[in-house]
Amino acid sequence: MSRRKCIWTSISFAIAVFLAESFLFLETPSAATSQDLLEGAKKEGEVVFYAGMTPSDLELLRSKFQERYPFVKLKVNRVGGGKMLSRVLTEARAGKYFADVIQTNQFDLYTFRKNGTLDYYLSPEDSFYSNDVKDRGYWTSYQLLIRVLAYNTKAVPAANLPKTYQDLLHPRWKNTMMLDPTKEEWLAGMLQIMGKEKGLKYMRDLSTQNIMLRDGNALRSQLVAAGEAALDINMPMHTVEPLKKAGAPIDWTALGPVPASMNGVAVSARAPHANAAKLLVDFVLSKEGQQIVQGLGRVVTRSDLTPAGNIQKLTVVPVNPAAADTIQEYAKLLHDIFAK
Repeated sequence: MSRRKCIWTSISFAIAVFLAESFLFLETPSAATSQDLLEGAKKEGEVVFYAGMTPSDLELLRSKFQERYPFVKLKVNRVGGGKMLSRVLTEARAGKYFADVIQTNQFDLYTFRKNGTLDYYLSPEDSFYSNDVKDRGYWTSYQLLIRVLAYNTKAVPAANLPKTYQDLLHPRWKNTMMLDPTKEEWLAGMLQIMGKEKGLKYMRDLSTQNIMLRDGNALRSQLVAAGEAALDINMPMHTVEPLKKAGAPIDWTALGPVPASMNGVAVSARAPHANAAKLLVDFVLSKEGQQIVQGLGRVVTRSDLTPAGNIQKLTVVPVNPAAADTIQEYAKLLHDIFAK
């Protein structure tokens, strides 16, 4: 080999090594090692968790986190009823940053990201989550809320069970269906699946079926099980399963691709306990954390956990978080189409 060729080979190798090392540095999930986080979290001693989960789910997660990290006190501030967005933004405008970790829906998280109220943290668990359930480095969905068709198994014989969305327009279903008119994310997801023009026409046709309007997932599932309605059009799947397992005459089916809203976690901007915040996010997204959520009957998003039952057969379409920009439009459409 000539001297010139040897020199160019050495230079090329050096450049390749430099680029490879630079790439690895850029892709490293966190500049801090796990030991750094642990030591930092020990010094901080606590983490403040703003969450909209049910109290029982929160308590289970809190107790499991405390078992794993007894040196970090998990302080839960439950912010439910759709109040997370206004609470966090109001505090941020006042220059107050109390939350370390925020758990809420994808629309809130999208808005927080736009408004600079989330910190960048690429968890070491990131590779187990697909791009359609996260804003990489800012928030990650740990759970899907899938909306399906719930039905009373006594009132709806298997032979008559709707197979497609179009089947709901059949005259036999007039005066037999129920729907929650407050779920803008469901409408956003359905228009995402069907296309806006076709989807809106379908919704207007559906509204002529004299649909009973009720909000509250638990209430609606109980009404279907009691036979007050034969079908519920936009029922969260996880509310059906406990009643079904208890022997109630209720089940669910999918009429095509199904919309799914997301619940995610993120490190808050200017988190007072930044190391403990990252530790908590890592825990929620870890396999152990996701198994806890899955044990509650929820549909988790981690790729190395297999969904239970018929969920594997579904075509699930996560609702685009950017729909948050026009969420009031979806709310008005729902009201104008079904509530008037």
